[in-house]
Amino acid sequence: MESRTEYQQKKRKKKKLRFRKWVIVVFLLFFLSIFIFSAYKLYSWHNDNKEIETIADDVVKDTKVKEKEDTENTENINPPDNRDNDYWNYIKMSLLEVDFNELLAKNPDTVGWIQVKGTNINYPIVQTTDNSYYLNHAFDKTSNDAGWVFMDYRNDAVNFNQNTIIYAHSRLTGSMFGSLKNILNSSWYTNKNNHIIRLSTPIENTMWQVFSVYTIPKESYYITPSFNSNEAYLEFLNTIKSRSEVDFSGTVNTNDKVLTLSTCQDNFGNRIVMHAKLIKRETR
Repeated sequence: MESRTEYQQKKRKKKKLRFRKWVIVVFLLFFLSIFIFSAYKLYSWHNDNKEIETIADDVVKDTKVKEKEDTENTENINPPDNRDNDYWNYIKMSLLEVDFNELLAKNPDTVGWIQVKGTNINYPIVQTTDNSYYLNHAFDKTSNDAGWVFMDYRNDAVNFNQNTIIYAHSRLTGSMFGSLKNILNSSWYTNKNNHIIRLSTPIENTMWQVFSVYTIPKESYYITPSFNSNEAYLEFLNTIKSRSEVDFSGTVNTNDKVLTLSTCQDNFGNRIVMHAKLIKRETR
């Protein structure tokens, strides 16, 4: 016959076993929930990518985009004195002209079309009253975490500000601004023909010469749209030019207008940034 002490020891042992079983069950449920959540996020990510690529393909297919030779309406902007500057080669390149009728019918928020040489960036640009809506909505305004390419709501899409800012997510598939990371590869920046951005709007066609590319922790300085004085603007231009990880021939001064492209580099808040200056425009 077992003693009271032995009985209590067995009872405690059973309690410990039951506790361990519950701990194991809780851990299993915890890891199962993580697995299910991760699987759902992966499915959503894949589905968003598939949908955004379909939307982008349809937009490109339905939009008339053509090379545009210079006319009497073409204007070279703020030419440098130095004839060795690559500016003089870039202004010989053709502009891009886009038919916006279909785009505006599909989405009245459309303000332009951007194409960056040496990347996959070839999309219409949208703009609304904030900088959050198109972080999780596609061009057709359906909910999609891939978002779309959009202009800062503070910018004037008709009369460009001193600094016009364009954003998009950096998708791993290379869609949206996912291929902007290419600008930090030598295969991109050693090819001078890549140092051009072409942007078409309903009222004009423009060309921009890249003068700075870099990565930087999240900040608000480089996305300042306008400045109260020439001194402040010059300081800004000198700052963003000096940040460049590539030595471009392009120079900048307070007579220039800047186009800034910005996207996430990683999940820690770092950004990939490209700056270009307006060198040619043509009224449509």
